Amino acid sequence: GTSLDNAIDQIETALECGMTLIDTADVDGFIPLGSAEPAFGAAEELLGKVFAEVPELRSQLVLATKGGVFPPLPYDSSADYLRQACDASLYRLGVDVIDLYQIHRPDLLAHPAEVAEVLSELREAGKVREVGVSNYSPSQIRALQSYLDFPIVSTQVELSLLALHPIGDGSLDLAVEFGMTPLAWSPLGGGRLMGDVTGNRALAVVEVCDRIASELGVPRSAVMLSWLLYLPAG
Repeated sequence: GTSLDNAIDQIETALECGMTLIDTADVDGFIPLGSAEPAFGAAEELLGKVFAEVPELRSQLVLATKGGVFPPLPYDSSADYLRQACDASLYRLGVDVIDLYQIHRPDLLAHPAEVAEVLSELREAGKVREVGVSNYSPSQIRALQSYLDFPIVSTQVELSLLALHPIGDGSLDLAVEFGMTPLAWSPLGGGRLMGDVTGNRALAVVEVCDRIASELGVPRSAVMLSWLLYLPAG
């Protein structure tokens, strides 16, 4: 686990580097049964302790979290569950409002009208400022947006030089059309593009990136992140 002092150092360093969006999720920190004691909500709880220890950090960042995944169930975006999940996140984080609340994964059994109703309710109650989605397809976003009278402001997609599908499946195009900010998760391939790289495709990507990095005198990761930031979806 991460100590409180280490967590504070990480948040302060991120802010010093201009990384003002701090994104977590209620399921982050969960350890599968059989390996250790499960700790649902552990990441939010630790972040809440950071805010309690250094309160001024809260106003310096955009606080984002996610709900809708509760092991061992698959995904749950029912109105009752999302209400409970959001309240629990607020409690663990020790805050009155979440700046960006995101549906973590699309629940195929939840009608978008029901999801929209509870998101509207949470926003009107002042518990969340803005809403976003994570791992939604373009058509799923359109369906949800059709029931909302305010915009979905962000969409989280897996995007890296090993995961190019958001470019071809319309995810980034829809972000441009709707004015959503794309948030890339695993931008370095979940670590597969760093350290001891294996696999023909990853090795080929790393070879090109290392050549460019050598020419520019920068780390490999800088080349990969610069490529991502250069995409016109922003």
